[in-house]
Amino acid sequence: MGKHVIVLGAGIVGVCCALELVRRGLRVTLVDRQAPGMETSMGNAGVLARSSLMPFNHPGLWGQLPRLMKNDTVQFRYRASYLARNLGWAARFLLNARPSVFKQTTHALDELIRVSAPEHLRLLDAAGARHRLRDTGWVFLYRSPAAWNASALARQTFAQYQVPTQTLDPVELAALEPALSPIFHRALWIQGSYSVDDPQAVVTAYADLFRQAGGTVKAMTATGIRRDGQGWTVQGAQGSETLSADQVVVALGPWSKALLKTTGIDLPMAFERGYHMHYRGQDGARVTRPVYDTGGGYVLSPMARGLRLTTGVELDACEAAPRMTQLELAEARAREAFPLGERVDPAAWLGRRPTLPDSRPMIGQAPKHPGLWLALGHQHIGFSTAPGTAKLLGELMFDNPDPSRHHAFRPGRFI
Repeated sequence: MGKHVIVLGAGIVGVCCALELVRRGLRVTLVDRQAPGMETSMGNAGVLARSSLMPFNHPGLWGQLPRLMKNDTVQFRYRASYLARNLGWAARFLLNARPSVFKQTTHALDELIRVSAPEHLRLLDAAGARHRLRDTGWVFLYRSPAAWNASALARQTFAQYQVPTQTLDPVELAALEPALSPIFHRALWIQGSYSVDDPQAVVTAYADLFRQAGGTVKAMTATGIRRDGQGWTVQGAQGSETLSADQVVVALGPWSKALLKTTGIDLPMAFERGYHMHYRGQDGARVTRPVYDTGGGYVLSPMARGLRLTTGVELDACEAAPRMTQLELAEARAREAFPLGERVDPAAWLGRRPTLPDSRPMIGQAPKHPGLWLALGHQHIGFSTAPGTAKLLGELMFDNPDPSRHHAFRPGRFI
């Protein structure tokens, strides 16, 4: 095992991987074009939840498909030209919604989340960031009996994996979150889960911990990687700028696809884009934990900067220009449910969620590329699964573990 490793990507996954490798005694350089946590990790809803084991491509997706393909819902929108160019990915995504794959995916994600939660607590304590954590869970909101009935598979899955939940009627919901409007038929309180009030600040705190442990953070835009003797060289955007190491970990999230093409690897990755905006509550109104309005297609989370509204899925090219329709629709639905005040941010934030056809990340060494390790494709749940990803990566790099423990995440299933 080489002693110097470059980790490409300083989001939550890359920072956690860098921390794990430093802990194991390697010299680690963490590389990103921006400061840690300033890309996809900046804009999520801040949820660290056992319920994240439920993938978007579940068996119920087939019944929802005719409605979703109309391209006018708040929850899901797509650019037709992008989808047309990626029909192969879409077909594989739908194929992986069949029950047998769904069972494999939920089992694998549950194990990854179970590993991640205690690691997050350990890192938050070590980084002096525990004050950002809430242990109040989060709440799924249902506007009608039909919506509640349609969520039966999710509730059954939570019960199967012992995710603690509590069903709330309108009176119980009002007692828990009194600022919500009385428009919800029922709610599901996901307990035994956490949230944070500033995901980017958490990533920054973890990156500071990495520096304190002897790691190096370097600002560089990686444009290519190549095998160089027994090691690897990363090419920067500034012509002659390069970095070399014995091993490379690619944890660049949505930007991993373009970079890995320089090695001949073509990832079957699509981009579930999403937006967020911060608001004030009218007359100081607030929620005390994240709430997911399943009919409204948004999550409203209490953050240090205000109430963060995050949107659902927009399928489009990674670097396509923002389109504000989804945020505007989600904001209108949120105003039905909560006394939302004025916008706080001068512009909406846009993030990209890297999604593979089976909704599982890749964790492990790239086939036929010794020394090239992958930790990518975490779609919506990178924040919930990053520390577990780092632990699994460390095991694979150092411990020669039982392959069955990591089989569901092996890169070779798509490469």
